[in-house]
Amino acid sequence: MNNETTAPSLSFIQQIVEEDAKTGKWEGRIHTRFPPEPNGYLHIGHAKSICLNFGIAEKYGGLCNLRFDDTNPTKEEKAYVNSIIADVRWLGFDWEDRLLFASDYFDKMYEWAVDLIKKGKAYVCDLDAEQTREHRGTLTKPGKDSPFRDRTVDENLDLFERMRDGEFTDGSRTLRAKIDMASSNMNLRDPVMYRILHATHHRTGDKWCIYPMYDWAHGLEDSIEKITHSICTLEFEDHRPLYDWFLDELGIYHPQQIEFARLELSYTIMSKRKLLELVEEGHVTGWDDPRMSTISGMRRRGITSKAIRDFCDRIGVAKFKSVIDMAMFDHCVRDDLNKTSVRVMGVLKPLKVVIENYPEGQAEELDAVNNPEDPNAGTRKVPFSRVLYVEQDDFMEDPPRKFFRLSPGREVRLRYAYFITCTDVIKNDAGEVVELRCTYDPATRGGDSPDGRKVKATLHWVSAEHAARATVRLYDHLFAKEDPDDTPEGEDYRANLNPKSLETLENCFIEPSVIGAKPGSRYQFERLGYFCVDSESTAETPVFNRTVTLKDTWAKLAKQQSKKKK
Repeated sequence: MNNETTAPSLSFIQQIVEEDAKTGKWEGRIHTRFPPEPNGYLHIGHAKSICLNFGIAEKYGGLCNLRFDDTNPTKEEKAYVNSIIADVRWLGFDWEDRLLFASDYFDKMYEWAVDLIKKGKAYVCDLDAEQTREHRGTLTKPGKDSPFRDRTVDENLDLFERMRDGEFTDGSRTLRAKIDMASSNMNLRDPVMYRILHATHHRTGDKWCIYPMYDWAHGLEDSIEKITHSICTLEFEDHRPLYDWFLDELGIYHPQQIEFARLELSYTIMSKRKLLELVEEGHVTGWDDPRMSTISGMRRRGITSKAIRDFCDRIGVAKFKSVIDMAMFDHCVRDDLNKTSVRVMGVLKPLKVVIENYPEGQAEELDAVNNPEDPNAGTRKVPFSRVLYVEQDDFMEDPPRKFFRLSPGREVRLRYAYFITCTDVIKNDAGEVVELRCTYDPATRGGDSPDGRKVKATLHWVSAEHAARATVRLYDHLFAKEDPDDTPEGEDYRANLNPKSLETLENCFIEPSVIGAKPGSRYQFERLGYFCVDSESTAETPVFNRTVTLKDTWAKLAKQQSKKKK
């Protein structure tokens, strides 16, 4: 696990950008782009790329485009485009008037393909997909030339035009670059530039039945947009020679491709294909399920854009792969929510408490602090009455030695309220505790004793008469293993799905100050964690998602490491 808590002051990419600025390599320009494919929702790994590309543009006074690589109509949808736009905007970035699409350039890409054919650098190949793979060779064995590699320029131009006109069936022909079938880099072994797909595109409709491959389109898009630094994830490092070859052979503007290590996060998958499988197979409720690693899922769970941006800043940018501990991400979430969330009281597993010496029919309002981290947050009124609810886990009839909460004959403090003492335990026919009888000390209003006596536990609570019933969803990791792909032979990542990733509690109670809160509102339920009002919540049936627990293992680990260094 990567245990670094702060990023280096200047990443290797920033060093490149600053050096280019000093030497005037790009005439003082900085122009990046974030190029998602609209074939799924964005996830936390994309957030790192978004923050990197837009962040560099912001830091150095440059520009960043939002450009969709929409070259595969069989997997892409307008709905995905809309979700990506919403996510990037929610993260706090602005592309101004530079919302762009690869499909904007299909005509120009076709012209450039014709140029390569005329130069004898591209040819139409009749091998099917399986034959093409067989001819490609292996890492230790060179490929062999396609029998169609030496077609004449005129024949290739004719066939390519007929491909565009829809004369041939899907998969029957491709346009390939003529490079080197013996190259040690597999990507240079006559890669496919165009394939035949009779599919309707979400923007161009049925205008095209041939579509460019990503490796062909990627560099051309960057060139057209005059990108200076084309920042990609590490898996494209071996593709860079092909990126360069296409641009050099065409003799057009040539950006610089730079690769960085993609984000790998424990207990998480970053494959859109696998995320789509989870959605389609019903393992989750949708792309925005709060257990998903998608940005929309995290937003629904209550994670803020600031927390995500802070996390991306802390982990920094590296050249080599590493796995970031999920505990570090949770720490960033807690750190942000701790400063901004109003504290309220909610009881998730209620146990009825009757204060026998409190007057029947009486209620009073007590002052409660909204957020001790924010001096401007103020206070609120919390109603108190004779009948309360406390957590079931806060009572034990026969407690062990170090259990300091409520038990028969023991006195505890109710947060913001009074000291109470348990005097009797009521059970049902099955022997389960269903009610506690207690007394209170009126002199301890506000939670302090005038005679200086101490209690060892403070409990949260709600007034039964005033509290609202709510549904609370407790989320845990979607996968039970740190590496979801670590499976026995014959199994896949789905074998590691966590059957306890969601616990739904239907009969919870929350204090009245939260009633009617809008979806997206965030709170700290005292002693329980941070919670967010779900998008499906209504005034009649409020629903809260647990964003993260209060326990911060990462902060504890970082503190221990700091002490060791000293």
